[in-house]
Amino acid sequence: MLRRWVFFTLLLPFSVLYGTLIYIRNTLYDAGILKSNRFSIPVISVGNLSVGGAGKTPHIEWLTELLKDYINVGILSRGYKRRTTGFRWVSYSDHASDTGDEPLQYKRKYRDEIVVAVSESRAFGIPMMIRQYPDLQTILLDDAFQHREVAPGLNILLTAFDHLYTRDYILPAGRLREWPSSAKRADIIIVSKCPEDHSRIDTPAIIRELHPLPQQKVFFTYYQYDYPYHLSNPSYRIRLDQKLDIILLSAIANTKYLLDYLENEAGSIHEIEFTDHHAYSQNDIDFIAKVYNNRNTERKIILTTEKDATRLELYKSFFTQHQIPVFILPVKVRFHFEGHTEFEKLVKDFLLEFRA
Repeated sequence: MLRRWVFFTLLLPFSVLYGTLIYIRNTLYDAGILKSNRFSIPVISVGNLSVGGAGKTPHIEWLTELLKDYINVGILSRGYKRRTTGFRWVSYSDHASDTGDEPLQYKRKYRDEIVVAVSESRAFGIPMMIRQYPDLQTILLDDAFQHREVAPGLNILLTAFDHLYTRDYILPAGRLREWPSSAKRADIIIVSKCPEDHSRIDTPAIIRELHPLPQQKVFFTYYQYDYPYHLSNPSYRIRLDQKLDIILLSAIANTKYLLDYLENEAGSIHEIEFTDHHAYSQNDIDFIAKVYNNRNTERKIILTTEKDATRLELYKSFFTQHQIPVFILPVKVRFHFEGHTEFEKLVKDFLLEFRA
């Protein structure tokens, strides 16, 4: 605790400087001196104030599931940590290094049901998407809350249950990319990664802490995990049980929620953790194989996330050759307190009432 406080104190001046620059930038946008672009089709943004771990990807997928059977949906992401630059369409034959892991995950999951693109500039990417697909009826922006060059018609802000933005501080002393007051731009605030048992959620206290504006709606969501499927054979699924030894392989922002779930589902868990969006190398894979082979247990598997799987696919043949079972744990968003009904209505009303 003392060490953490020392680091916070040392970094605080840099946070104040960074926060001042962000405040000036937002003030220029609010005053109309810097212009935000609006487009002829409805744009829905899903983002957060922190640098990751709030669950944007599963919430984008929830919206995709809601809309894809009724309207033509496009997803635009910056393609974080990709090696390419500029605007690029995402194909399911791409690799994560070309597109970023989340965009590739969307395309692999929904194939030709949706179009997916990456672009550092959302203001450039949206017209490119509309030009090639003029029948697009909505675009979902992945992780765009802080990118104000585009003014979304519906702005959804996520904050993790155990790490609300009201309890954090701006970078680098904390994990916030903007001051908590920036939450006023949101139309909807979702408290994500809540306990599955809603009795553990003190909703009045959380809502008081978030202090939403009268027009802002607050929802509470949690994750529901499905049976893991095999990296090389997705039709092969297994059921987790107390006799299973799991090596959890991950390169995501926060594994706490996942670990809490697995502790009740498996006999033992050994974690191999890399930094968020880590690009796996052959040395990493050799190390992972060594850890697996050194586990002296009867039933053992490597378990990873869907996002990590897009970066592990280059090594499928290695895992097969060395008889190392790698399974992927799928996840879906669920709403507490029957909130999905109201949330669906808000999204559908926005789309129905949209005027260019």
